[in-house]
Amino acid sequence: MLSQERAPIYEALEQFEKMRVVPFDVPGHKRGRGNPELAALLGQKCVSMDVNSMKPLDNLCHPVSVIREAEQLAAEAFGAAHAFLMVGGTTSAVQSMILSVAKRGEKIILPRNVHRSVMGAMVLCGAVPVYVDPACDERLGIPLGMRVADVQAAIQKNPDAKAVLVNNPTYYGICSDLRGIVKLAHEHGMYCLADEAHGTHFYFSDKLPVSAMEAGADMAAVSMHKSGGSLTQSSLLLTGPAMSEGHVRQIINLTQTTSGSYLLLSSLDISRRNLALRGKEAFEQVIQLAEYARKEINAIGGYYAFSRELVNGDSIFDFDVTKLSVNTLDIGLAGIEVYDLLRDEYDIQIEFGDLGNVLAYLSIGDRPREVERLVGALTEIRRRFGKDKAGLMQQEYIEPDVVVSPQDAFYAESESLPIEETEGKVCSEFVMCYPPGIPILTPGERITRRILDYIRYAKEKGCSMTGPEDADIKRLNVLKGEV
Repeated sequence: MLSQERAPIYEALEQFEKMRVVPFDVPGHKRGRGNPELAALLGQKCVSMDVNSMKPLDNLCHPVSVIREAEQLAAEAFGAAHAFLMVGGTTSAVQSMILSVAKRGEKIILPRNVHRSVMGAMVLCGAVPVYVDPACDERLGIPLGMRVADVQAAIQKNPDAKAVLVNNPTYYGICSDLRGIVKLAHEHGMYCLADEAHGTHFYFSDKLPVSAMEAGADMAAVSMHKSGGSLTQSSLLLTGPAMSEGHVRQIINLTQTTSGSYLLLSSLDISRRNLALRGKEAFEQVIQLAEYARKEINAIGGYYAFSRELVNGDSIFDFDVTKLSVNTLDIGLAGIEVYDLLRDEYDIQIEFGDLGNVLAYLSIGDRPREVERLVGALTEIRRRFGKDKAGLMQQEYIEPDVVVSPQDAFYAESESLPIEETEGKVCSEFVMCYPPGIPILTPGERITRRILDYIRYAKEKGCSMTGPEDADIKRLNVLKGEV
């Protein structure tokens, strides 16, 4: 009988420490003795638990004991048929989802506002994206969820697609009708996959949007390290009953390390136990804190901390109220400018800022006094730095012109051109602001004047641009010849 009070990996590490085993294996720091500066930084407890796979501690690639038990406990806590512990971040979990259901040339229906990990998986396996263009909110300038009718149209045009992928939620907290999309996908013999990088808490509250497993999705990538409290880079891949555990394990083992970190694994184990035992109460407090913060920020004037009033039952089917997303355009500042001011002037680090919004990520470690400090800083920023909004560009959805598949474009013969000379060319690399990591350009898409203007403006405002081979993004790699 499984007990959610157990943490089998952590318990095995504790027991192993008591055995005083002499290490003639890796890692080479030998419980910190060979690297005293590392031991001083992390602490003796931490370096003593940075160990290699062995019989008492199981093996992540083929778990049969304590890791296997931890997976079973996670599956039970999250309502999944199986749960895989991931130490390559949710990027690894997302890529494993895609690689589990699609091969070269096969189609996946998805929104364009996906994380770069989704498109990276397309490059790896050769799957072909079929985009469902999300609606856009004109005031906020952000892409929304997928309309069920649009998903249905995409399925009808592409009955041979293997899966539909859904963001649950988007970075901004917006949710599609996941139950409706799951039903549609299954009726047409397709899998439904969910990127739940920002939805861990959905599994532990009845006041939040439906989780992927409850909605009947076949796979979900869940960032435990984001709102779940585990160490950075630790994640879960959840599967439903239609997925073969053995097949998914094989896919994971194609790309995941054979040297799984026990620090990350034990953090997943302990965090799952914490959420299973105390998650409902903890996230109730997060909801209350977010609602209080939203009310106070909206009272400042000029800012718009949006929430469930946006819900329309379609492109915004539901909203994650723990996401403290704030539109800043009415105070005359781009979101990225407010993001920089909060850090540089007020020592407040928030999750991200884009051209029109900022996101303060609230979770189980936040307290009211920090929220009060954020509200005070936003008040000061409006007074000290606010100006007329004229001339600000809104973040907007730019419909892609897909010319060739991401894999074909990424591996095709290419040339590097000054960015201003690339209009009309087909990009062979990624360009994105990070965070949130949603590509502006992906391999195989045609470069337009609107895209170039957007990139230039984002750079001027201070967005952190990543992806291209040229780190300064003065040049882009494009396909050779006319395409």
